[in-house]
Amino acid sequence: MANPNFGTFNRAGTVADQASFDVGLRAHMVRVYNYMASGLALSGIVAFGLFSSPELASLFFQVQSGRVVGLNVLGWIAIFAPLGLLLLVSFRAAQMSTAAVQAVYWTVTALMGVSLSLLLFRYTGASVARTFFVTAAAFGALSLYGYTTKRDLTAMGKFLFMGVIGLLLAGIVNMIWPSGTMSFIISAAGVLIFSGLIAYDTQKIKEQYSEAWGTDMIEKVAVFGALSLYLDFVNLFQFLMSFMGQSRD
Repeated sequence: MANPNFGTFNRAGTVADQASFDVGLRAHMVRVYNYMASGLALSGIVAFGLFSSPELASLFFQVQSGRVVGLNVLGWIAIFAPLGLLLLVSFRAAQMSTAAVQAVYWTVTALMGVSLSLLLFRYTGASVARTFFVTAAAFGALSLYGYTTKRDLTAMGKFLFMGVIGLLLAGIVNMIWPSGTMSFIISAAGVLIFSGLIAYDTQKIKEQYSEAWGTDMIEKVAVFGALSLYLDFVNLFQFLMSFMGQSRD
């Protein structure tokens, strides 16, 4: 892991000017957050568009009396396609151009809007808005911690990654043998895990900037950083909805 002070060397081997590095880092983080915020906005537009238009919603869902009772073929594709795109990026990142990475990012965030629209069909608009603002506040605090802390979060990151794998396995088991208690445990664990990942990924973005500073990789690194934080935010939001969402029924 890079030094927590994020000192770096230029190609001539001399210590880079710290003030210049700090200015560049702040600009980089602003770029990352702008990408992330734009992705969330795109997801929200898609989700609200599907919820507001029965004709559009019928392309993806089976809707009866304002409720989603099943998924159409396009719905299944839209829900699982982001996973496929993320796997593609993870294996082909080095070979992909910046434009290709950006295209994958916008495609993923648009498709995630299809999944997020299900929350609008299930929960009241007021509870969705309330949970979104709580998530945004928590995200801001946790990301600030990750940006400012001098503590090395690498060990925590490895533990959290194992936690994500555990969540996926537990979710599959709960789909086969549904349990209200298991659902509660999964949601509680999800909130804790993705809260930690927000801080960890923010620190990791700083390190990635340190490694890519002065190269043509910097824009690609910003998109990858935004994608990590976007997924952390969305997952935290979804798990919080399990506790704060008010059903339309």
